[in-house]
Amino acid sequence: MSKVTWRPGNMLYPLPAVLVTSKNAAGEEDVCTVAWAGTVCSDPVMVSISLRPSRRSYDFIHESGVFVINVTTETLVHATDFCGVRSGRDVDKFAAEKLEKEPAEKVDCPMLAAAPVNLECRVVSETALGSHVMFVAEVLAVHVDATFLDEKGRFDFAACRPLVYCHGEYRAIGKKLGSFGYSVRKKGKGPNKAAVKAKRGNERKEKRV
Repeated sequence: MSKVTWRPGNMLYPLPAVLVTSKNAAGEEDVCTVAWAGTVCSDPVMVSISLRPSRRSYDFIHESGVFVINVTTETLVHATDFCGVRSGRDVDKFAAEKLEKEPAEKVDCPMLAAAPVNLECRVVSETALGSHVMFVAEVLAVHVDATFLDEKGRFDFAACRPLVYCHGEYRAIGKKLGSFGYSVRKKGKGPNKAAVKAKRGNERKEKRV
């Protein structure tokens, strides 16, 4: 394999493309697209998002200390792009993209009804990193579309056809290549006990959120 030194920049792809909703003290609501988001802790369940301070949503979250991460799907690709390139200072993005809002339970800002997963978040730290500010937040509640629950009550992410962002492009998730613990599972012996135990432990932690 031949490799060359590449110019500096973010090459850790793909990334989740999520829609983040927020609300300020005056009651104004906003929705913006964030690709720099991820899980940072499992107990307690915590996530992070990074925003430029120039974005309207940054002001709302900095002021309120709460936000909602709304997972996107292939059907939301147009709204995902629109909410990333247009500012709420100039246009009502909810109205423009016909994004229906619904109230959250734990935080004072809207959730998106069309999103298959909504994570209500409370900021625990805010760190200026340079071009972006990183908000680390605890997940207070998770809401899922029951349509995508399988017969065992597990959420089927593949069925909701989530989006990822890859070097300026929105992409669908491809075929399944393996499952957690498959690399150490004995052939014909069923799932690896250690892997199953770790997975169940993580699921129990997630359910307590």
